[in-house]
Amino acid sequence: MNHQALIDFVQKLDRSKFIDNEFKTYAYVDSPLPIGYGQTISQPSLVLKMTMLLNLNKNCKVLEIGTGSGYQTALLAKFSKHVYTIELIPELSNKAKERLEKMGFKNITYLIGDGSIGNIEYAPYDRIIVTAAAKEIPNELLEQLNNDGIMIIPIGNSELQTLKLVKKDKDGKINIEDIIDVRFVEFKGRYGWNK
Repeated sequence: MNHQALIDFVQKLDRSKFIDNEFKTYAYVDSPLPIGYGQTISQPSLVLKMTMLLNLNKNCKVLEIGTGSGYQTALLAKFSKHVYTIELIPELSNKAKERLEKMGFKNITYLIGDGSIGNIEYAPYDRIIVTAAAKEIPNELLEQLNNDGIMIIPIGNSELQTLKLVKKDKDGKINIEDIIDVRFVEFKGRYGWNK
């Protein structure tokens, strides 16, 4: 992956277009911001880091769990072949779709529903990115990750999570590496920390 091209794209991408509430004026700040419905848009530096860790290429089929505002989705779509993005809240999904289509993205499939167990219909995926925190790595996601695939997922409790880099080798063997401590909104479904 060309990291410089990704950095350039993030610098040019107007984050304020992904926020339509009173926090729009803070779009330039490197901080998470509320986007409504109890959800947030992550800070640009973290979105950039997570995208870099995925090591995308133009052959990648990507599963994104948590469309949110569509900000992360834009990066994924720009640097991969196709993105399947799942959002539990229909209003957020519809707004993200409208935004991203206006920006000219045509390689995104928008799914509404509980993404906590991925989406078997389009599996396997070369890359999986989860933008909500789970108490453990869902087995379903490990199964839907292609051999030679990469997954990024925050794991922990409501106070603190660790961003995990999960790699599956060509033989299907899993390797998990801790990257940084993070704070995300809760993963829904049976892998949420309150379940």
